[in-house]
Amino acid sequence: MEESILNNLHHIRSRIEKACAASGRRTEEVKLLLATKTVSADRIAVALGAGATLIAENKLQELKAKYEALRSMPHTNHFIGHLQTNKIKELLRYDVVCLQSLDRLELAEKLSQRLVLEGKTMDVLIQVNTSDEESKFGVHPDQALDLVRAVALLPNVRVRGLMTIGLFSAEEEKVCVCFQRLRAVQELVKEAAIEGVEMVELSMGMSGDLEIAIAEGATIVRVGTAVFGERQYPDSYYWKE
Repeated sequence: MEESILNNLHHIRSRIEKACAASGRRTEEVKLLLATKTVSADRIAVALGAGATLIAENKLQELKAKYEALRSMPHTNHFIGHLQTNKIKELLRYDVVCLQSLDRLELAEKLSQRLVLEGKTMDVLIQVNTSDEESKFGVHPDQALDLVRAVALLPNVRVRGLMTIGLFSAEEEKVCVCFQRLRAVQELVKEAAIEGVEMVELSMGMSGDLEIAIAEGATIVRVGTAVFGERQYPDSYYWKE
């Protein structure tokens, strides 16, 4: 188990390096986020011991279950799943520094209220539905700028960029369009020069399409199966709540 994870991690890092070189980008521009859904704490610990630093869960109950076992190992927690407003208080117990899946104003308002109450701040990425699939969460690209403007007015919530889940397709052109749409939203928000908003992160690309995402400007790629192995359920299962 340990050897396969270490080999896989090495392979993914090599893929990221090659993709960056092919795109004329520096490797340091792209962060590897390990998507740890269904992965046991001991297997995650192997990756952390090998120098991985950024991990994320889709489900709050999994974050909670693994928290104590991983707490002593240096790492950063993001959350990438659909978050219900009644779970915000619980989320804040587990050292999550960035919510990558902020997709509606109601969630942002409730998050802000709770953060103010607890004297905390949190980075957020706006999740954009770039594939036009009803099965996926995220704000429509045409509405993303308005959501960013509204969230920027809220205290203790810092907009740091955008996130999308590309189309699950073997046709690279269709996947590429999703990432291009996210970058177009990024440029739109940058041009708006909204106070307090930093469009520094583009979280896009996973195990199967990270090269395409990096070519289109990804700063965070979310990799799970290519490091930890295949899961019992398809990726699409984890994007619905």
